[in-house]
Amino acid sequence: MNRHIETDCVQGVYEPQNGEPRVIPIVQSTTFKYESSVEMGELFDLKKSGYFYSRLQNPTCDYVAAKIAKLEGGVSGMLTGSGQAASFYSVFNIAGAGDHIVSSSAIYGGTFNLFNVTMRKLGIDFTFISPHASKEEIRAAIQPNTKAVFGETISNPSLDVLDIEAFAAVAHENGIPLIIDNTFATPIMCRPIEHGADIVIHSTTKYMEGHASTIGGVIVDSGNFDWTQNDKFPGLTEPDDSYHGIVYTDTGKGAYGLKLVAQLQRDLGSVQAPQNAFLLNLGLETLHLRMPRHCENAKKVAEYLKKSDKISWVKCAMLEDDEQYALAKKYMPNGTCGVVSFGVKGGRDAAVTFMDSLQLAAIVTHVADARTCCLHPASTTHRQLTDKQLEECGVSPDLVRFSVGIENAEDIIADIEQALNKI
Repeated sequence: MNRHIETDCVQGVYEPQNGEPRVIPIVQSTTFKYESSVEMGELFDLKKSGYFYSRLQNPTCDYVAAKIAKLEGGVSGMLTGSGQAASFYSVFNIAGAGDHIVSSSAIYGGTFNLFNVTMRKLGIDFTFISPHASKEEIRAAIQPNTKAVFGETISNPSLDVLDIEAFAAVAHENGIPLIIDNTFATPIMCRPIEHGADIVIHSTTKYMEGHASTIGGVIVDSGNFDWTQNDKFPGLTEPDDSYHGIVYTDTGKGAYGLKLVAQLQRDLGSVQAPQNAFLLNLGLETLHLRMPRHCENAKKVAEYLKKSDKISWVKCAMLEDDEQYALAKKYMPNGTCGVVSFGVKGGRDAAVTFMDSLQLAAIVTHVADARTCCLHPASTTHRQLTDKQLEECGVSPDLVRFSVGIENAEDIIADIEQALNKI
């Protein structure tokens, strides 16, 4: 039965049988017992499906990953220990030393550092381009050894909206996949696979879990990309000597996702704990209710800020006069996310005074949960970047990232007003 996404948030994938737990059970076990070594050997050979060690697969985690894959319209999903791990795995699954990736420059500061510093040490090169790059500019950035294009639906914290179809078109012209981080929009607001994305990732720490209680990530394989169309992906199309010579593309549409589990999760082990997956699922059950409220509140906050003489600029693609309004409407017709970025007149010092004066909103190294919070990225999440890199990422020194929660909008605005009056 094809159900609406709201129903899948609540009851997707897990269907208990007679006498079984109504709620997804927490399988808090590292290992699983079998009657014979032959059975276990068949599991290791991938001839049978089942569980043998929770570093590779766990029933609780698999139910939740499959639910997210269903919400995104993919064929499989794999949970990771954090959103950072999801970003790393999504690229490292198809790229190695000597390869190249094209990425939007407007991405989360931690991801930028992962790509620009850490993964370069592994021999993978990156070219960063504007999220508003034309098709010609995207084509110019792609090299013969490019293995993927990467971007965020809505960038953190600059809130740039990516033209997914344009980036996907150029990637596919060159026989490579498009990887999209859909953390801010969530599948409630945008389903990138429907617009050409091949791999979708999330920091589930954010809106999906929604309550700032667990760290996690997820990678969703669309199953749509043809990895055999060229010789760029030998890790998928040639025998894996570390796993009994399996050729992942011989297993069907979920080759990318299978390699994630059988190779990367096996070797690197950034797994999500079953307890965290359980809490993540509780968040997913209300995701379809929370996201519209986040968007509604954020729009009201943005409208208030636009009228304030103490605010120099406001970025929120849900405002009709925002330069990205049309693009946002194309991909997210019902709203973008609950995050608003703005500049306080007076620069960094004024921004700090404003934030220190807030009473309802908290200054935290977090974003996108039920409670309103804020951060000054230039001095926190992006402080490792140079001024030039900050400019490329769309992070100005006066930028305040304001994550609007699901409280009453009037109370949030009243808190902003009293804090601005302290400047």
